Amino acid sequence: MRSTTIQPALAQDAERLTALIQASGAYRGTYASIISGYRVTPDYIARHRVFMAVDETGRLLGFYALVLEPAELDLAFVADDVQRGGVGRLLVEHMLGQAGEAGLAEVRVVAHPPAEDFYRRLGAERVGTVPPSPPKVTWERPELSFRTPQPHPGNGHPLS
Repeated sequence: MRSTTIQPALAQDAERLTALIQASGAYRGTYASIISGYRVTPDYIARHRVFMAVDETGRLLGFYALVLEPAELDLAFVADDVQRGGVGRLLVEHMLGQAGEAGLAEVRVVAHPPAEDFYRRLGAERVGTVPPSPPKVTWERPELSFRTPQPHPGNGHPLS
């Protein structure tokens, strides 16, 4: 079984993160416009909480970016060949822990339509719909919200 570690992304990881986004099979065809030309920059990594899932060889399996203000899961990608193997769940659980530690009560997700069921299985609730914003996004997107675990007073550990 593959060993997976979650670690902070560094400025020098920007190109690897961008390559993972651009290789995503979920954004081919109808959804290709939303990632067309998109780049993760070192500045983006410096400004947000960006964490990567890597295997024992250092291979990038996935990553997420949590924006604290306003609280939003901005990016979440898992390599096509490891999807349905628990990497996405691991990343979302880590993100929720980071959000709780930052004192956020909830985290907004404007989901890629095919990813809505994934987020809902992990506990997100649908709170609305985001209208299209042409020319890049010509479809509605589900708006979801995760409640975050809050640290227990006195010991710093999140509540179960």
